[in-house]
Amino acid sequence: MLASQLIARYQAFCPPHLAMEGDVSGLQIGTLKKDIKRVMVALDIRETTVAEAIDKQVDLIIVKHAPIFRPIKDLVADKLENQIYLNLIKHDIAVYVSHTDIDVVEGGLNDWFCELLGIEETTVLHETVEGQGIGRVGTIAEQTLEELAVKVKSVFGLDAVRLVTYGHQAQQYVSRVAICGGSGGSFYQDAIAKDADVYITGDIYYHTGQDMLTQGLLAIDPGHHIEVLFIKKIADLLENWKAENGWDVEILPSTVSTNPFRHL
Repeated sequence: MLASQLIARYQAFCPPHLAMEGDVSGLQIGTLKKDIKRVMVALDIRETTVAEAIDKQVDLIIVKHAPIFRPIKDLVADKLENQIYLNLIKHDIAVYVSHTDIDVVEGGLNDWFCELLGIEETTVLHETVEGQGIGRVGTIAEQTLEELAVKVKSVFGLDAVRLVTYGHQAQQYVSRVAICGGSGGSFYQDAIAKDADVYITGDIYYHTGQDMLTQGLLAIDPGHHIEVLFIKKIADLLENWKAENGWDVEILPSTVSTNPFRHL
């Protein structure tokens, strides 16, 4: 089948116009005007991802994080960082990026997070297009911040989570939760405006954490890598569409870890 056929079905589910202004989404490397036999789903494009794709003779990668997110000054082969792009081109592996569009779309990544954590009656955290937006706010069964943090750690298979709290607040009860995958620290004012008790998001900056507490908002930082859920969920969707449409294509979830952090 043509890569363009598969991506057209993906875009029917997750329209690219939902991506936030200035975001990198869509086809970034290669062409969709080619036949494909193997499609890989990944969170990141790193040297390990590329090696895996080459080894598995992948034709197309659907990825959440764009491999080119800073301006490229050259494609000199002697530079290690350039080998990622050059190897993709050399092996004719196309790369389609689905970044904030999959965060915004109904039934996308932030809704999947809510399902896993039992967050119900959700609304949009920060509206980006009329009626839709990034992040979610909803309710959970009342529990302490610490209990919710333990649940987040367990659900996402993490070795640690960071709590944004002064020590005595770990036993404070919470029932209204805001959540945003990735780096959502800039949206904490939206969480406050929508009466969230606690905000779950990654990469919270030190001073942002202090500002949250001053304004009465607790937070749980599970890290950026919880977005790895993208791999399983998108691979499952592709398998469903493959069965519905009789596609002759193999769907391969990436199995290498691109998480750069470990906790001792």
